[in-house]
Amino acid sequence: MAKDAKDSADKGAVDPQTQQQAQEQTGNAQVRLRIDEREMSTSYANGFRANGTAEEVMIDFGLNMPVVQTAEKATPEILFKVTDRVVLNYYSAKRLAITLSQVIRRHEEQYGELELDVNKRRKDSV
Repeated sequence: MAKDAKDSADKGAVDPQTQQQAQEQTGNAQVRLRIDEREMSTSYANGFRANGTAEEVMIDFGLNMPVVQTAEKATPEILFKVTDRVVLNYYSAKRLAITLSQVIRRHEEQYGELELDVNKRRKDSV
């Protein structure tokens, strides 16, 4: 990323698509956003699942944990322990999807592509 672009990103510059969405939502009126983080909690998740109804999207976050096998040739198991659920309307879910896409794109521009196939990321021979 070029220095000027990086400096703008670091200073909280808003990309054009986000700025257009904000203008559409507020009718170009100036709106001051205040953020209250006093009751915020932080969780870690290495897995998620998503479901939806006609009105809402539900995303469950949690931990994928290997289950210890007792039998020698038992099928490997992973337990998905759900720790948090976020319920969004579809408008907020779409905004979240766009924002996550932008954050990942910026990360990959700076650090390289994120390979999702674990076998391609492995250093040892399989």
